[in-house]
Amino acid sequence: MNRSVAGQFAVGIISASVGVLFVAAPPSALAQGATPQGGTSGPPNVSVLPYPDPAFKGVIGRTTADSKPDFPQPVKAPEGAPNIVVILTDDVGFGAASTFGGPVPTPTLESLAANGLKYNAFSTTALCSPTRAALITGRDQHTVHTGIIMERSLGYPGYDSVMPKSAGTIGEILRGNGYSTAWFGKNHNVPAWQSSAVGPFDLWPTGLGFDYFYGFIGGDTDQWDPTVFENTIPVEPKEKLTGEARANYNLDADLADQAIHWIQQQHAIAPSKPFFAYYAPGATHAPHHVPKEWIARFKGQFDQGWDKLREESFARQKAAGIIPQETILTPRPANLPAWDSLDARHKELFAHMAEIYAGFLAYDDYNIGRVIASLKQEGVADNTLVIFIEGDNGGSAEGTLQGTANEVAVVGDGAQESFDYLYSIKDELGGPMHYNHMPAPWSWAFDTPFQWTKRYASHFGGTRNGMVMSWPGRIKDVGALREQFHYVTDIMPTILEAAKVQAPETINGVKQLPIDGVSMAYTWDDAKAPSHRTTQLFEMFGNRGIYHDGWMASTTPLVFAWLPEPKGVTPESFTWELYDLHKDFSQGNDLAKVNPEKLKQMEELWWAEAGRNNALPLNFSPQATVEAVFQKPSLTRGRSHFVFRQGTVRIPEGTAPTVKNTSYTITATLNVPAEGAEGVVITQGGRFAGWGLVALDGKPVWAYKNSQQPNDGIRIAGPNKLTPGDHVVSVDFAYDGKKGEFGKGGTYVLKVDGAEAARTTISHTVPFIYSVDETLDVGEDRGTPILEDYADRMPFKYTGAIAEVDIDLLGGNANLDVPDIDGK
Repeated sequence: MNRSVAGQFAVGIISASVGVLFVAAPPSALAQGATPQGGTSGPPNVSVLPYPDPAFKGVIGRTTADSKPDFPQPVKAPEGAPNIVVILTDDVGFGAASTFGGPVPTPTLESLAANGLKYNAFSTTALCSPTRAALITGRDQHTVHTGIIMERSLGYPGYDSVMPKSAGTIGEILRGNGYSTAWFGKNHNVPAWQSSAVGPFDLWPTGLGFDYFYGFIGGDTDQWDPTVFENTIPVEPKEKLTGEARANYNLDADLADQAIHWIQQQHAIAPSKPFFAYYAPGATHAPHHVPKEWIARFKGQFDQGWDKLREESFARQKAAGIIPQETILTPRPANLPAWDSLDARHKELFAHMAEIYAGFLAYDDYNIGRVIASLKQEGVADNTLVIFIEGDNGGSAEGTLQGTANEVAVVGDGAQESFDYLYSIKDELGGPMHYNHMPAPWSWAFDTPFQWTKRYASHFGGTRNGMVMSWPGRIKDVGALREQFHYVTDIMPTILEAAKVQAPETINGVKQLPIDGVSMAYTWDDAKAPSHRTTQLFEMFGNRGIYHDGWMASTTPLVFAWLPEPKGVTPESFTWELYDLHKDFSQGNDLAKVNPEKLKQMEELWWAEAGRNNALPLNFSPQATVEAVFQKPSLTRGRSHFVFRQGTVRIPEGTAPTVKNTSYTITATLNVPAEGAEGVVITQGGRFAGWGLVALDGKPVWAYKNSQQPNDGIRIAGPNKLTPGDHVVSVDFAYDGKKGEFGKGGTYVLKVDGAEAARTTISHTVPFIYSVDETLDVGEDRGTPILEDYADRMPFKYTGAIAEVDIDLLGGNANLDVPDIDGK
C-alpha cells in the first residue's frame, strides 16, 4: 500500500530580548513558496500543528513613544488556495445515478461531471463508519480503529471505534492552515458511549477540526423528525417552524439550507479566507423519507423489474463509455428471485418501493444542487474544488427480500412483517409514519454491473462508487473519464495537494501516523497516467479482498445481509476468487482455477497487509459481538438505579439505562397543577418502537410498542384523573424470560400512589434496539411520539412539575444492549 511522507520541515527557533526587534525563522525552515505567519503568501509549511506562536516583530522600549507595536497575525492559507467542498452520499450503488448509467436523473452530479472529471474505479470500504473515518483521516479504516461501525465495535485496535489522536483529520490540518471548516449531515464516527450530553466531545466533529457542525451523530435518522445537533447541542429544527413549513420539513432540505447559509456567511465576512465544507446528507440510507411529489416523478419507471433494469443500466453504461465495452454483466445471485417469478401484487409494491428510493436520490441531488448553486452566486465556483462521492458504499441489501416499513425493528430486532401488511400501507411509505427500506434485489440492480452489495468488501458491488471532481479554475480536461484505481483514503492527500498544504508530523504534540492515501491530482491532466495506488486491502465482517497491480482476489460471501451470521465460521470457510481487472472491470470472470499460483500470492499479500493495517483478528463469531457489549466502556454498566430530572432530554440509547430483557420499575414523583395533568412524564424511542409514561386527559397512561404495526404493543391507563397535588406514579414490569433469553413478554402494572390502577400482559418485547436516533426524554418528547394522540402537540411538555423519575433494574439481562443497525 502506498504511503505518503509527512511534512519534512522543522520549526525555526527564535530568540529575543526586551528592546530588540524580533525576527522570523530562517528561510530554510519554511516550505518552498511559503512565508511566516502574517505574510501574504501563506503560513509556514512546518511539520507541527498548531504552528508555534508568532514572534513579536516590534520593538519594546520604556514607553510606547519609543516602541513599535506588532499584533500577532492569524495563520493565512497559501496564496490562491481553493475552497473545498466534499460531498458524500449514503448507500448509493454505482449503477443508481444517471451520471454513471443509472435510472435516476442526477443533474447536479451530471453538471459537475460535465465541468470536471468522472472516476469509474473509485472504491470505498463497504460500510458507513469505516468509509467516513478513512475519508477524513487519509488512513486505512482499520489503522484508525474503525474497521466496523461504531455500534459493533470490538476490543481490538482495528475495531474499537476510537479514532486515535495520531490520525489527525483533514479538518484539523486545513483549519490549522487558515481555512474555515464545517461539517453538515451524517457523522457516525462517535463511539456509542461518547454520544451523550456528557461527551467527551473530542471525537465529535468540533473536536476533529471542524469549526461548525450541523447534523446527526448516528448511522441514520428520521428525515421528517431528525435528531439534530448544532456543534454538540441538540436542537429541534421543526420547533421554530409553523404551519406548512413545519408540516413539510425534511432534513435533506434543511442541511442544504444550513450549508448555503454558512457559505454565504463565510464569504460575506471573510471573502479572502478559503473554506472547507464536508457535506454528508443521510440520503439515501434508510429510512427512505421523501416528499410525495418527488416519488410521483418516478411513477411506473420501475415496472420492468430489477432484472430488466440491470440490463438497461448496463447498456447505458457501455453506450456512454462509463465501463469498458468488454465488461461482463454479472448474473443475479441464486438467492434473489427473478422479477418474473413474482405475482402482480408483489410487483406493484416492490416497484413502488424503488420509486421511493429513486425519488429520495433525486431529491438529494436537487438539494445538493442548491448548495453548488450558492458557490456560483457567491462568485467562488471557479476556485472551488468539489469532490462528489456518490455513496459511501454500495446499495444496501438490508431491506430483506420484501422490503420493510421499519428497518430497525426488522433488521435490528428480527420483527416480522407480512406482505399483506406492507401492501396495505403502500401509499404511506416514504412518509413520516414508517421507517421504510426497499427489497434487496433493487439494491443489487442499482449496483450494476457488479456482484453483491453494501457490507461486502470482497466485491465491487459493496465498494465501487461513482465519483466526480470539479475545479473550473484548475481542471481543464472537462467531461472526461478517469479509470485509475483509487481508494477513499486518497481524498485527503488530494485536498492537501490542491491546498498546497503538507500533512504535519505532529498535531497537538502527538506524532502522526503515516498517510495511507495518495493524491489523485496527477489524474487531472493525464487520462492515461498509471495509477499511483498499487495495493489496497479490503475487509468487512470477515469478507475479504485484496487489490494489487490490476488484480483482485476476493472471498465468496457466505450469507446475504438480511440473514443471520452463521456459527462456526473460520477463514477456511470462504472460497477465494481471482480477477484480472485489466480485462474484467466487473469481476465477472473468476480465474481462481486457471491461475492458482497468482491467487496464492494474492492471499498471502492479504494476510501481510491485514497484519500491517490492524485488520486482525477477523471476527466470524456472533457471540464475540455480543460479548463485546459487556467489555466496551459504558455509562450504565453495573448500575441498577437511575434518577432523572425534568427537562433531561436527548439521552441516546447507547448511554441510557437498558430496560430490555429484564424486570424493572419506573417511578415518577410529580405534581399535578390545578387545571389537571397533561404531557409526557418519561419516554424512550418513539413511533417505531419504544415506551412512555404520559398524562393524557388528566389520566396516567403507559404505552409500549414493538413496532409501528397495529396491535404490536400495549396501552393501559388509570381509570381516574390525577387530582391536583403531589403524586407518585409508577410502572412495574415483571419479565417472563430467564437470564440469557431475549425479547420475551411479561406483565405491566400501573400504580398511582402505590395502588394498582391498571394491569396487562405483553407477549414479546424489543430485544435489542428501539431506534438508531430516538432518545430517552423526561418531561417532554423529542423526535416522534410514542402515542399518536399527541403527535400534533409535540414535544408535549408536562404541564406540572416533575421532582424526579427513578428507574430501577430488577434482574434478568439488565443493561444488555446489542445495537446492530447499519452493519446488521
